[in-house]
Amino acid sequence: MSKTKLFLIVAGVVIALVAVYFVVPKQPRQVASPAAVQEISAEPVFAASFRDLDDKLQPLKQWRGKVVVLNFWAPWCPPCREEMPGFISLQDKYRERGLVFVGVALDEKIKVQAFADEIGVNYPILLGEMEAVDVARKIGNRLGGLPFTVVIDRNGRIVASAMGGVTLAKMEKIVLPLL
Repeated sequence: MSKTKLFLIVAGVVIALVAVYFVVPKQPRQVASPAAVQEISAEPVFAASFRDLDDKLQPLKQWRGKVVVLNFWAPWCPPCREEMPGFISLQDKYRERGLVFVGVALDEKIKVQAFADEIGVNYPILLGEMEAVDVARKIGNRLGGLPFTVVIDRNGRIVASAMGGVTLAKMEKIVLPLL
């Protein structure tokens, strides 16, 4: 295959991906029924452990019994970057009521640290690799897209999930009844 042909194929794929990004609605796709979401166990989450930005292994089971918003993200992902200030705000507002956001980043530590410092993340940021992708898949992220967010209630049930960016108002509406 010639370099020109290969370039045209790659360019076509990039253009298609960009078009999909701008054409597909930006609203998160919620799982249709809460009962269906509750059938997805949070056990793969609580069985996992990831390293934090200080290189300490953090088991996710340490947050069992709290309302957990688990967010899979990357610093290069525009919708991820857009939703995080809202998460920071809600973490400040509801921390004392048992809410904890946990970010699982899918990128290099230096890039994750730089972005987290830049926006002032006030909740745990963990570094995910292939195990994080596997956990996300097991709890509903069949396409492997980012951001992917799940809300886990105090009883360890996944009560909501969203593929794509989530607004502060939408997230507050989901977590407030759980606190």
